[in-house]
Amino acid sequence: MNDLSSPFASRDAQSNIINNPDIPTSEKFSDPLEEQTHRKKRLVVSLKLFSSFGFDEGVAGHITVRDPINHESFWVNPFGIHFSEVGITDLIRVTHDGKIVEGTNPVNAAAFAIHSRIHMAHPNINAACHAHSVYGKTWSTFGQCLDPITQDSCAFYEHHEVFKQYSGLVLETSEGDEIANLLSNKKALILQNHGLLTVGSFVESAAWWFITMERSCQAQLMANSVNGKDTIKISNDAAKKAFDIIGNEEAGWFGFQPLLQKIIKKYPELK
Repeated sequence: MNDLSSPFASRDAQSNIINNPDIPTSEKFSDPLEEQTHRKKRLVVSLKLFSSFGFDEGVAGHITVRDPINHESFWVNPFGIHFSEVGITDLIRVTHDGKIVEGTNPVNAAAFAIHSRIHMAHPNINAACHAHSVYGKTWSTFGQCLDPITQDSCAFYEHHEVFKQYSGLVLETSEGDEIANLLSNKKALILQNHGLLTVGSFVESAAWWFITMERSCQAQLMANSVNGKDTIKISNDAAKKAFDIIGNEEAGWFGFQPLLQKIIKKYPELK
């Protein structure tokens, strides 16, 4: 019998496992209104997940998603409401030039300065996440990229950069432009002395990249703390192969799904 417990599974069986057509893929929408509701729900789910992981730090942190109807605007969580308390009706839609067109809550000026420039510069980026998570901001003080020391960190292999120009709170769109320019074809930035920023084609992938990047920062900090031991780096070829599998947008979307299930069980209205 060929099964996962046997190292001698036939090549046909292995192929069926690897290329399983039953593995879910991201949703496709024909109705823009339905897609808008979906994106807003996933933004709220992501906020609740960030809260559950302890990524909240007072009023700091923001997640945005491009509106699928008016592409020159995006939805963002309100300034001053705890991640765990944000509902769909609390979200605000803001245009790239700073007009609030839906919602009555205040908008974090830093969220606008950074995210509006990202969404404007990169039409392929539909979502962006930033928070002052403990391990991300700790690792950011070294001003260097993550090393490929674990399989999970390979999701960012040659696909993240360090933004080194910390000059206080990002309140000017000119600095947001610099952040957007550095992103280029990357999925993440380490904002030196600040924290992590991740982006994606989906809210789900952007949020997953943030979660797994935070954990990769934690892993590297722990590994580097062992005196007299150097970490073993994954080879370039192996890191690239791992990236091809776990670093693409569909993989990011899929990585988010088990966490989504936990939130929906508690908040079924967000399904």
